[in-house]
Amino acid sequence: MTATKPTGLEGVVAGDTAICSVEQGALIYRGYEIQDLAANATFEEVAYLLICGEKPTPEQTRFFKDELVANRALSPQAIEVLKLCGPLLEQGSAVPMDVVRTVLSVLGNGDPDAQDNSHEAELRKAKRIVAKIPTIIGHMQNIIDGRDIIAPDTGGDANLSHAANLLYMMTGQRPTPEAEKVMDVSLILYAEHDYNASTFTSRVIAGTLSDMHGAMTGAVAALKGPLHGGANEAAMVMLKEIMEHVEAGGTVEDWMHKAFESKRKLMGFGHRVYKNGDHRAPILHALGRKVAEQKGGEYLKLFEIGEKVQHIMETEKHIYPNVDFPCGMTYYTMGIPVPQYTPIFVASRVTGWAAHIMEQHANNRLIRPIASYTGPAVRPWNS
Repeated sequence: MTATKPTGLEGVVAGDTAICSVEQGALIYRGYEIQDLAANATFEEVAYLLICGEKPTPEQTRFFKDELVANRALSPQAIEVLKLCGPLLEQGSAVPMDVVRTVLSVLGNGDPDAQDNSHEAELRKAKRIVAKIPTIIGHMQNIIDGRDIIAPDTGGDANLSHAANLLYMMTGQRPTPEAEKVMDVSLILYAEHDYNASTFTSRVIAGTLSDMHGAMTGAVAALKGPLHGGANEAAMVMLKEIMEHVEAGGTVEDWMHKAFESKRKLMGFGHRVYKNGDHRAPILHALGRKVAEQKGGEYLKLFEIGEKVQHIMETEKHIYPNVDFPCGMTYYTMGIPVPQYTPIFVASRVTGWAAHIMEQHANNRLIRPIASYTGPAVRPWNS
């Protein structure tokens, strides 16, 4: 009797890691639970924890922040590539995640440590990449909006935190403390999630002894997909459709039941590991709803509709939202363009990718599984 093989490697333990534990009741970064981090840490502290391996001291945090600020600016070549991508974004042959992937690869070509996989060189590269991803996103949005690039020489305002500077680079407006806090927590929540598709991609590439920029470029390509990082964008697109249906006189209930009947996949729900609910989701939902309550109007209505969708999914299908569902609503309420949701995910997850790439290189074995052949039996070419 042939053993059943798991599809999508579901349930398969693919390796060991000291970085993160994803469990039914907890998400743990190097020993610290996600709710504790979301309530008490900053993204810079969490980034240091993941990349360097330990909770930073206040002095280490200050120095790490200074390093990020010093490395925010992009090279002239990278900025030129961004400008060349502008028409491609406008005509629709490229989307923001494609641009992030391309510019990250270009940055690798100019990094002095590009070909060095030593731990010290990879620490330097990791910090540069973490610092520069928000600048890529900000410059790209400036180009999309037809405005001058903000702070091309510095990559932002040195007095702003990583989260605040990301928002500033996109809009030219320094965010409110409330918006900064929401962005900071969302970056913490998205920073790491063990062997997810993009992280596993980065480890497979790193396992060949390829470089960090190359491994992360592959990870960006994996994160783009709507079954992974792109789910937050897809969830918001779905919610907009439901809102339009309600505004036209329909109800959330009839939209949902029609979706059930047509077996439509509802984005932002379900998780391969969290069968009883993603405990990151209520953290971000609470923060986003608070912003929506302050702004009122369509934003509060969006959350009310989202909560009805969530209730129907939970009661009728016993499927719970993952973090992408409240992320879509929260970022929309903050005025962030939908196509930038997944690039912002990159700005967070590069910390986890860096940690995994360094862990893979430190104790490397080529990742090379075998496949079960289902093709035709051996046959002659000349018959």
